[in-house]
Amino acid sequence: MPFKANYRQDPRMGFKEKKKGKYKGAKKFIKKMKEIQQKAKAALGKVQEEMKKYTDRKRGEVDDYKVEDLVMLSTKDLKYQMVGRRTEKLTERFIGPYKVKKIVSSNTVELELPSIVRIYLVVNISRIHRYIEQVEGQRKEQLALVIIEREEE
Repeated sequence: MPFKANYRQDPRMGFKEKKKGKYKGAKKFIKKMKEIQQKAKAALGKVQEEMKKYTDRKRGEVDDYKVEDLVMLSTKDLKYQMVGRRTEKLTERFIGPYKVKKIVSSNTVELELPSIVRIYLVVNISRIHRYIEQVEGQRKEQLALVIIEREEE
């Protein structure tokens, strides 16, 4: 009796059966929610297809790299290591060639890099390009340094 006096209802002791009956309002609500959910799924599916179509336009075919292939490494993310070299404008876009040591996954490879290049050996294929051997006569040759002796006047 004190519980009923404080809370104006009897305490719940266990579970009671739910009332059985037909609620027209509940069935109408459920039907409306299912329709809304189906429309939302259809709209999301359509948007997903459109996004995939536009994204796939930008994507190209991926090169299949093999062990011992020669590749060039992009210097785009190596700016901090190339501070002392030249101005950014004149820095090479790719350095290398380096050998592919191991294929880690379809989009990552491990390279054989010299110790002077202080980056993680596993790189994404977006940062490398296949090395194309230069045609004879096109090869850059290092010119000998020209030393100019200063003459005293």
